[in-house]
Amino acid sequence: MRIFTLLTLSTLVAALATGCATTQQAPSRPLLYPNATFNKIGQAAADAEVNACLASAQAAGLSPMAQNNSVAQGAASGGMMAGVAGVVGGLVSGRNLESSLAQAVAGAAVGGAVGATGGAMRPAQANPLYRNFVQRCISEKGLESIGWN
Repeated sequence: MRIFTLLTLSTLVAALATGCATTQQAPSRPLLYPNATFNKIGQAAADAEVNACLASAQAAGLSPMAQNNSVAQGAASGGMMAGVAGVVGGLVSGRNLESSLAQAVAGAAVGGAVGATGGAMRPAQANPLYRNFVQRCISEKGLESIGWN
């Protein structure tokens, strides 16, 4: 019963923290250098070309943000480490195997919750393939990117 209560509480804390911590930034855009092509076509036309390249990258199946599941990865690694630590700690302290396994389950639940919360708080990462696609596209249109905002 005690283990079930710990699991339930840990899951609730992780879900609450994940919901509060998960934020995703708006996709950034390339900054254009005012080269000859940019000066010839103007800001509005250059923005339209960039928009077309952004849409083209997404149509090719690329996402502006890297698709890594930080929450799941954090929960898995946190749960594994705390579970192993629980078993080893229980056995080293002289507890029997059953008591050590119960301690491991409780440790894994808490470790999973902490890992999930940490994963949820990691900032979203830009997708380098998406950026490379867009930069090549605008380059083929004669425009030059000097970075991303």
